Amino acid sequence: MTVAVVQFGGSNCDRDAVRALDHLGIDAERVWHEDGLPADTDGIVLPGGFSYGDYLRAGAMAARAPVMREVRAAADEGVPVLGVCNGAQIGSESGLTPGAFTTNASARFQCEPVQLRVERADTPWTAAYDEGDVIEVPIAHGEGRFEIGDEAFEELVDEDRVLFRYCDADGNVTDEANPNGSTGNVAGVLGERETVAVLMPHPERATLPDLGRSTDGAGVLDAFA
Repeated sequence: MTVAVVQFGGSNCDRDAVRALDHLGIDAERVWHEDGLPADTDGIVLPGGFSYGDYLRAGAMAARAPVMREVRAAADEGVPVLGVCNGAQIGSESGLTPGAFTTNASARFQCEPVQLRVERADTPWTAAYDEGDVIEVPIAHGEGRFEIGDEAFEELVDEDRVLFRYCDADGNVTDEANPNGSTGNVAGVLGERETVAVLMPHPERATLPDLGRSTDGAGVLDAFA
């Protein structure tokens, strides 16, 4: 399997994603967005960063890049697609997943480890965990607050498309454990297909043991194995 890590101007987590995937024995390569997806693409990562300087809205310009037509077509064919941080913003802006990401409730950039509760364990992205597990993964964003209308949020919950919620170390979903004010403490959601997901925390930064921190994020990337 070859995972294409799509690089836009302003991406800064593409190398991190490739290194984390390589560590897991998953073939990955950076792909410049203007070059399109390679013919042998079997998985896609939209990495973190500040594509197009976050002009207009974070992810809005990258979502309209021609390569995203290829990404959406691949997603429709069942190719696994993961958007992380800025990639999550791109994913929501391009319609891969519902909702939107906007300025943190704190109105400041936040970079810190957070706890996530696994809401489902029967998806490719969470198969390495058990439902209710608490994992530690870092965040690094200024526009990570997940927003969605009340009715759409109810549909999201009813359709069981919430992957992760921010929680405390004991798995309690509380306002205090919500780092950015996200609706329902949502940290990650599924698209219409379970092979498409976006999340604001960075699993690639919680994969390599050499970093001396949690490796809990490896289970998310295992979906590409």
